Amino acid sequence: MTTGKAEGTRMSYDGMSDEEFWDARYGGSHQRVWSGDPNVALVAEGSDLEPGRALDLGCGEGGDAIWLARRGWRVTAVDISGVVLERAARSAEEAGVAGRIDWQRHDLGVSFPEGEFDLVSAHFLHSPGAGMPREKILRAAASAVAPGGVLLIVGHAGPPPWDPDGYPEVHLPTPQEVLEGLALPRDGWRVLRCEEYEREQAGPEGRPFTRTDNVLKVRRLDG
Repeated sequence: MTTGKAEGTRMSYDGMSDEEFWDARYGGSHQRVWSGDPNVALVAEGSDLEPGRALDLGCGEGGDAIWLARRGWRVTAVDISGVVLERAARSAEEAGVAGRIDWQRHDLGVSFPEGEFDLVSAHFLHSPGAGMPREKILRAAASAVAPGGVLLIVGHAGPPPWDPDGYPEVHLPTPQEVLEGLALPRDGWRVLRCEEYEREQAGPEGRPFTRTDNVLKVRRLDG
C-alpha cells in the first residue's frame, strides 16, 4: 500500500488487481520506492508507547516495522505485494531485526492477520481503483486491538501538490470521517488525536513539498 514518503511518476491502474498493481509498482525498480525511514506520525505518536505486539497494515518496504522492531516490538507486518515483502525482509535482515518481524501477505479485504495487538498501525492505506474496502479493513483493525492498546490510522488529506489530479477515484476521508466509519462504542474507546497535520515530503527529483495528512489515534479501554 502507499506510504507517502517519496513519490515519482504516477502509474496507470489499467484495470489491474490491487496485488498486480503493487507488485508492478515495486517490481519496476531495483531501488527503494520510499525513503526507508519510519513515517513521521508513527515516530511522533508511537515513541512513548510501551513495546508489545504490533500490527503494521500496508507495511510496504518495511520502514515502520523495522523502526518498531528496533524499539523492542514484536511486529506482524502485512502487505498485498509479495514483491515488496521480500524486499522488506531483506532490509530487516540488514538491520538485524529479522527475528522480531513476521512478514505476512494478505489482501486485507479477503483475509486478515490473527491475534490481538497492543498497537495496530495503518499508514496511508490507500490504493487506486475501487477494489479495496478500506472502511471494512479499518474496522477489522480496530477489532484486533487488545484492551489498553492503540489504533493509529494516518492518511492523506488530498493528492500530492505536484499531481493535484492524481487518482481522482480514491476517496481521501477526513479524520472525523474515519472515526465515524469505525463505529466504535463510546464507552470502549478514548480518542487521543483526530486532526490534520502538515509534513515535508520529497516529490519528483527530490524537490521538497509541504503536504497535509490526517491522523486518528484511539485507545481501547481496559475491561
